[in-house]
Amino acid sequence: MSVPDGLAYLRIALIPAILALILPDDPIDHAYGIAAALMWIASTTDFFDGYLARRWKQTTLLGAFLDSIADKLLVSGMLYGLVAVDRAWAWAAFVIVGREIAVSGLRGVAAMDGVKVPPSVFGKSKAVVQYLAIFMALLRTPDRYGGLFPDQWAMLLAVAVTVMSGYGYFRAFAQVLRAARTRA
Repeated sequence: MSVPDGLAYLRIALIPAILALILPDDPIDHAYGIAAALMWIASTTDFFDGYLARRWKQTTLLGAFLDSIADKLLVSGMLYGLVAVDRAWAWAAFVIVGREIAVSGLRGVAAMDGVKVPPSVFGKSKAVVQYLAIFMALLRTPDRYGGLFPDQWAMLLAVAVTVMSGYGYFRAFAQVLRAARTRA
């Protein structure tokens, strides 16, 4: 197993550990801080697995698959946990996870047509903003601005960037979807 693939596996393995810290009815005093530290480690592996795979010329189909799945599991799992403990809105989680599923479907249709859907700048910034919003929700401060906690403002930004990213993918690859629809 390569180091980049190992980092993707580590990201996946950290998800249940983080959830185990925040989901008990009475989490230990520093559970959210420990969960935030683990989230920071998990999100950092997202950068390093791709960087190292490219730098060491170890990019593989398995690695690309693992990276994509690990990202989606991390964001979806953390949003599930944050909704369960009332630190994220269910509607925001639905929009973010729904976009992930829709873009994955688009990639699948495009792949059947022999078209690759490369990551976009919005796609990469989306992940950073989502990770930041999740991290901030784990470390929620008592201060409110405009009636919302800072992490809620970050989550609103994450939803906006997520929607723009999804729109960009569908706009750029609309011809693939139209072609698939006419063949069906």
